[in-house]
Amino acid sequence: MPNDLVVYTVVHQPRRVKLPAQPIPEGISAEDLEKCIFDERINRFYFEKVSRTCYLPAITMFKSMLEKGFKLSIGFSFSFIRQAEMWGQDVLQGFKELVSHPNVELVCVEPYHSFIFLFDIEMFIERMQWARNYLEKTFGKKVNVTDTTEMYLSNDVYFALNKAGFTGVLMDGRPWVMGWRDPTHLYNHADKSLKVLTRHYQLSDDVGYRFSNTGWSGWPLLANSYAHWLKEAGGDFVFIGWDFETFGEHHREDSGIFWFMGSFPEELSWRNINCLTISEAIEKYKNTTYDLPLPEFGSTWAGSGGMEFFLGNSAQLAIYQLMHNLLSKARLTNKPELLDIALWLLQSDNLHLIQWYGKYGDEAEVSAYFTPKEWWHLGPDRIIWEQQQVYKNVIQALDYHVS
Repeated sequence: MPNDLVVYTVVHQPRRVKLPAQPIPEGISAEDLEKCIFDERINRFYFEKVSRTCYLPAITMFKSMLEKGFKLSIGFSFSFIRQAEMWGQDVLQGFKELVSHPNVELVCVEPYHSFIFLFDIEMFIERMQWARNYLEKTFGKKVNVTDTTEMYLSNDVYFALNKAGFTGVLMDGRPWVMGWRDPTHLYNHADKSLKVLTRHYQLSDDVGYRFSNTGWSGWPLLANSYAHWLKEAGGDFVFIGWDFETFGEHHREDSGIFWFMGSFPEELSWRNINCLTISEAIEKYKNTTYDLPLPEFGSTWAGSGGMEFFLGNSAQLAIYQLMHNLLSKARLTNKPELLDIALWLLQSDNLHLIQWYGKYGDEAEVSAYFTPKEWWHLGPDRIIWEQQQVYKNVIQALDYHVS
């Protein structure tokens, strides 16, 4: 029976593109190019909506939990922080106060929530080092451990993060990766110093996805039942990972999610379950670390745990190819500001938002939930066509800037 619990949550908002695709004049500046590509009107709408339903009330909830001995590790994308700086200074200040608590650990994530590691592993290392420095300056707290994007991890990305100097990395503990191993232990790979914490995806998803599902056999989930499940999990510790938007956005306030979390610390304490940050878990269990062979095909915490959630249909594969082409073209310009625009368009969200195309079922419903409602009047086929046109238009607009 584990006596320790590690809880991690990640905060992210995508920078959504503007559909229908806008024509781009020849010779356009980088500043004006951004205005043609990104829909800051709907980005602001969704940021302010989620701030009301989730960010502000969940910050208050976690602050109260911390005072009861709860501990939390939390990651922020630069994509989120950028929006908070523009439209939610109160939200950003609230997160700064949350992170300043001694029971909170700050975690590095890929700053644009992109899949840059699939395109350029050396640039990925540079981006992660930049993100670590940026987060430390923004929140005034040291960063030692890292997530990536969608909790992606593969053999090559593990070695890249070890080279970048992190002490710990997160991975989803899917059976196809773990094999006979349990996700309730600390791991590393190839005798490297970088430790791997594997997310207990079933127990994580009981709250992250199933909490408000009235058709689920575990509904309604109470904090005492959930704490009991954690205690019965076996191993050294249980690592739980959630989207921050779980609280108030994915599960609305009237689902009881805030009441559930409010009573959670007491139920943990009653069962002698201690909360640890990620670094504390690494320090405690570093001498009982086990080897975990890491896959060449990367794992994620989305869908069934692989990249098929993001590259599983023809529309996603087309955007993925256009991402490659755009990054190459931006490099040819030798202009950092244009390369930055290309990196924004490598956001994983641009693949996530069209997972539903040609599919049905729970995963497609999750993808459609995140697709901006402002797009749906175009119809499914035209959404796909217009999204591809955004990339094509930018690639062609860069002709002028290649010397």
